[in-house]
Amino acid sequence: MTEISEIRRHRAADATVTVTRDGEPLAGHEVELHQVRHRFLFGCTGFEFIDYANGESEDPERDGRAVELWEGLFNFATLPFYWGRFEPERGKPDTHRLLGAARWLADRGHTVKGHPLTWHTVTADWLLDLDNAEIARVQTDRIRREMSDFAGVIDMWDVINEVVIMPIFAQYDNGITRLCREIGRIPMVRMVFDAAREANPGAVLLLNDFDMSAAYECLIEGLLEAGVRIDALGLQSHMHQGYWGEEKTLSILERFSRYGLPIHFTETTILSGHLMPPEIVDLNDYQIDRWPTTPEGEECQADEIERHYRTLLSHPSVEAITYWGMGDGGWLGAPGGFVRADGTPKPSYERLHRLVNEEWGTPPTKAVTDAEGRLRFNGFLGDYRLTWQDRTAEFAIEATGDQRLDVGLR
Repeated sequence: MTEISEIRRHRAADATVTVTRDGEPLAGHEVELHQVRHRFLFGCTGFEFIDYANGESEDPERDGRAVELWEGLFNFATLPFYWGRFEPERGKPDTHRLLGAARWLADRGHTVKGHPLTWHTVTADWLLDLDNAEIARVQTDRIRREMSDFAGVIDMWDVINEVVIMPIFAQYDNGITRLCREIGRIPMVRMVFDAAREANPGAVLLLNDFDMSAAYECLIEGLLEAGVRIDALGLQSHMHQGYWGEEKTLSILERFSRYGLPIHFTETTILSGHLMPPEIVDLNDYQIDRWPTTPEGEECQADEIERHYRTLLSHPSVEAITYWGMGDGGWLGAPGGFVRADGTPKPSYERLHRLVNEEWGTPPTKAVTDAEGRLRFNGFLGDYRLTWQDRTAEFAIEATGDQRLDVGLR
């Protein structure tokens, strides 16, 4: 079986749609079918649009164009909840602005995720004034507050980030590492997941990490054995030191899919400039004044983006891919975006646009219903709109296999 048919097998379905008008089959009429949204979550950070969404943009024309480019690829946004920036002064969270951005994205039809609720990096400095018991209390209070305030707008969260390194993190002192070192990884995860589940029982809760070693597997196994309910596993893939390749990516997928949990590739970057030196252990240690994109690098990035996305969509466990930054100059100043610093799209943008909207999307189609008002087609999972004259019907294909649906024109 080819890769393309593998993707279609996991991402598309044979559908038989019976179309009715005023309760009667619409027989022998031409209708138009249009896919309006993928079920698969093609994601990217939405950090850049917070000001624009709140009417605070310094350059609305530029930001509006960036939104247009973003929506040409993505249907899933991640917003930042780094505690040290969200609530730098205790009791004064940036709820209003983040909620405004989240609602703006949701109103445009995008799924929104919050990242992260618990992390030892970019955490609140004022935690250092508290003892560990108080840190635990304010951390769980913070989770309940955010998940309650944003419920119905953000119902997906990276609850805790990078737990493998959390208790041994030594770059600087912080309250979350202090707490995790005292109580241990599994009790720490249980504590924050329990608080999140209590605040929003229907939310999708992720465990997220960059560590793809056996240490992450051991943590997951320990959590599952302890009865901690995890809804999805987050795997980071910042490829600043080179593209992983199909073999490594599939090997990682096989290792982590054995737990039977959905997999989200939560933070992906592939560069279009020079690679970070291989001797760098912590990517944050590589700080340079200028890191340009290059024509050769852009062509290579486009090829690697296509290979990476094809590999991930070919695996049935993968439900989401979040690219970490639409434009260049984001995390670590790297040329990892789909768009150059001047706002023009790179070859990687055009390549992914073709894949998402043409090869992996159901194109607008005109077809004639049969004598019983039925329309048969093979389509990618997602939301659809069916149009006949001035009347429409909306429906969703949510699972693979043979799908039989009844839709009534309005």
